[in-house]
Amino acid sequence: MEFKLVISALIVLGFWLLKVLISRGFKSKSSRTGTDNRHALNTIKNIINLGMVIGIFILWSVELQKFAFSIAAFIVAIVLATKEIIQCFIGFIYIQSTSPFRIGDWVKIGDFTGEVSQTDWAKVSLLEVNPETYAYTGKSVLIPNNQFMVLPLKNLNFMPRYVNHTFNVVRECSELNPFQLKANLLQRAKDYCKNFNEVAERYNALIENRLDVKISGPEPTINISTTDLGKIKVSFSVFCPTQEAFNIEQKLTEDLLQLWLEKQNEIKQIT
Repeated sequence: MEFKLVISALIVLGFWLLKVLISRGFKSKSSRTGTDNRHALNTIKNIINLGMVIGIFILWSVELQKFAFSIAAFIVAIVLATKEIIQCFIGFIYIQSTSPFRIGDWVKIGDFTGEVSQTDWAKVSLLEVNPETYAYTGKSVLIPNNQFMVLPLKNLNFMPRYVNHTFNVVRECSELNPFQLKANLLQRAKDYCKNFNEVAERYNALIENRLDVKISGPEPTINISTTDLGKIKVSFSVFCPTQEAFNIEQKLTEDLLQLWLEKQNEIKQIT
């Protein structure tokens, strides 16, 4: 028994040192080449953990077999007590076999949106992202694997780099015809997107080819309608780098309010 305990400790220590060495090797390679190796590193860590569990299981197989026979009467109770753990492990197998996402993808599960940073047999770790500003909140969210089998999962695909950002500005009805502002606002939206327009066109075509669907963009669009309460709603849609989306929204909102005020003042002066 003491011999097996020593061997078990050596197995755990050996596999832990192996993970440390491999992690350092991958991080060193990433710093030199600039490539993202997090997915490969996460997969190797899970394989090493599985190998460690199998090694210990083989070492203690005789004792585990005797122990299993001795608790046969309590199997049902144990299964019920560990139901969540079993579901998480089955969820892990489901995630690994179907590959609904990779390390670095942005996903939405339930009410949470974030970047997948790590997976293991029990949970998926997300770096939370604010869906309105597309900025990291600095919080980590741990989602049990069993939730991916019962909750809808959205893979946000291309959003870590480019996003089709849509937002609305609502104004009270007045004598002003909002369509008089549309051409000016559309030109300003094009000016804000001018610096990355060529890259946006290529990225837009790449996304359409990969998803085999037609998406809006890369040209910005503006639609004017009314709300259920009869107010004026101006809807903007801009295909732009994710990190620029909120800034462009603020600029266009400011432009709309400024142009609206100037046009209203002109109408007052005429009347």
